[in-house]
Amino acid sequence: MVTASTSRGSAPDPAKRVRRVIWILLGVMVVAGGAWYAMLTLNKPAAPAVPPPAAAGPGAPASQAAEQLVRADSHRLTAPAVEKAQLVEFLDFECEACRSIHPFAEELKQEFGDSITFVNRYFPLPSHPNSGTAALAVEAAAQQGKFEAMAAKMFETQDQWHGKPESQAPLFRTFAADLGLDLAAFDAVVLDEKTKDRIRADVADGTALGVRSTPTFFLNGEKLTLTTKQDFRQKLAAAVK
Repeated sequence: MVTASTSRGSAPDPAKRVRRVIWILLGVMVVAGGAWYAMLTLNKPAAPAVPPPAAAGPGAPASQAAEQLVRADSHRLTAPAVEKAQLVEFLDFECEACRSIHPFAEELKQEFGDSITFVNRYFPLPSHPNSGTAALAVEAAAQQGKFEAMAAKMFETQDQWHGKPESQAPLFRTFAADLGLDLAAFDAVVLDEKTKDRIRADVADGTALGVRSTPTFFLNGEKLTLTTKQDFRQKLAAAVK
C-alpha cells in the first residue's frame, strides 16, 4: 500500500515558500541594519558605559563630561551673544520620534535661540538600515554650510526611505543636488574615512553619556526626561531665567 507522502517530484508547498521568502527578507534587513553600526564601530574601542554627567561620581571629571557633550566640531545651530544654557540633542535621521519632534525643536530654537545654544550630535542606531548613510550625507552637506537644510530634508522625506534594506545613498545624493551642493565635493566627503570617524566620535560620546535611544536631549549637562511639549518648554524657560 502506498501511503500519502510528498515525493521529490511534487510541487513545493506555497505556504512554505512564502515563509522562506519572509525569513530571507527579514535576514537581509537585520544584516543591513547592523552593517552600518559595525562599519561605524569597526576597529574602534568600545566606549565605557558611564552615568550621565549629573550623576557622575568623583572619578568622572566635569571637564571630560562637558567635552563629551559638545566637541569643538559639534554642530551649533544657534550662537547667542550671551549663552545662558546649552541644549544638546543626539539624533538619528531615520528615527521616527526624531522626525516627530523636529518641528517643535525648531519652534524652541526660534523662541530661545538668543539665549540657548542648540547643538546637534549624530547617533545612528543599528536598527535603522540607512541611518549611518543619512548621517554621512548630512555631514557632507554640513561641509558646504548646509547642515540644517539637509537635516530638514532627511526628516521631510523620511517616509520615502525609512526602513528600506538597500542603500539610499543615491537618493541622498539627489537631495544634495536639490540643495545646489558641489556634488564632487559632496561625494569626496561621503567617501572620506574622516567623515566616518566624525560620526563614530559622536556615537562614542553619546554611548559614554548613557544615550540608548533617540532623540536624547541634555540641558546644561543633565539628561532630560520629557513627558510633554509644555514640560520641554518650561525646562528651557527655567534654564534661561
